[in-house]
Amino acid sequence: MLNGHIIDAVEALAHPSYQESWDNTGLQIGSRRAECSGVLLCVDVTPAIVEEACQRGCNLIISHHPLIFKGLRRISGNTPVEEAVIAAIRNGITVYSSHTALDSARGGVSYTMAEMLGAKVRHVLKPLDDRLVSLSVTVKPEHSDMIRLTMMELGAEEGLTRQQSAAVEATRYPLDSDDPLAAMTNEAAECVTATLPADAVGKIAPRLADLPFEVIDYRITPLRQTDPALGLGVYAVFEQAISIRSLIERIKTAFGSPVVRTTHIDDPERLIRRIGLCGGSGGEFIGAALRSGAEAYLSSDIRYHDFADWQDSILLLDIGHYESESCTKQIFFNAITEKFPNFAVYKSELESNPIKYQ
Repeated sequence: MLNGHIIDAVEALAHPSYQESWDNTGLQIGSRRAECSGVLLCVDVTPAIVEEACQRGCNLIISHHPLIFKGLRRISGNTPVEEAVIAAIRNGITVYSSHTALDSARGGVSYTMAEMLGAKVRHVLKPLDDRLVSLSVTVKPEHSDMIRLTMMELGAEEGLTRQQSAAVEATRYPLDSDDPLAAMTNEAAECVTATLPADAVGKIAPRLADLPFEVIDYRITPLRQTDPALGLGVYAVFEQAISIRSLIERIKTAFGSPVVRTTHIDDPERLIRRIGLCGGSGGEFIGAALRSGAEAYLSSDIRYHDFADWQDSILLLDIGHYESESCTKQIFFNAITEKFPNFAVYKSELESNPIKYQ
């Protein structure tokens, strides 16, 4: 079993192309081609998590939050991130992080939150859209390999749609082709096409201009997301209305959260049937939840000013960031064991919320 086989099982659910442009979803350390001895699942990669992986005989860590989020200027072991990177490399441990790709997946974090509360998802709050572009570059056949490499450097390998089986596809135009482009060049040409992240658009022209050969033609076509079930946050409905008091207790039990921050509650027995949910820092989707018809919205890291601005419009329910995303370990576990039921997959037992409640 290779690391890549395990990672493929995760990406079948949460493809890297689902991630936000600011994120760093994907392989953090190591190789997909290494033999996998076991998998440890966690929310955050810390030195203690790397040590736990070593003790369990696991050489692959799958995490929700990226270990390397911002660029590292040095790796000296002076920070917990640097220390974890050094420990992982020293022990031959590969690290893969999913983050916003899993947040936006069908059956991802927000879907699971709704399921944990017994609510049925109706639609997502912020559908994925305009995340990908198709880039077609026409060159002489002898230059097509260089174009493929350039496309991969621009992100083609991480930006593939799920239906694609390779980074690029090529179509050859013979010398006697009726294709107007081939006729114009009066020689054989090859059109190489790849799917790229939309945020790579600004880099395309400069990279093509720097190539040591002529690019006959290139075209960029936006690709719209066709699956409305992909996106951040969800709107869900309870089959039977539930009182605010009961909802808060259900949230505490389901997510293991000792407290729930809320807006002012006039009547704890008021019934709630429609709810918005988003794992992690989801304050930006309060308005979308309200427009969907939600009477309550559950997330984490909601700002003071959001509580002040929305207090008369919707019931806000805020649990800890860790509590809202600790379900990711079970999501990873299900995705991997469904495909490899007899493989060694462990959920971290050492990990806990770094924030303590007194």
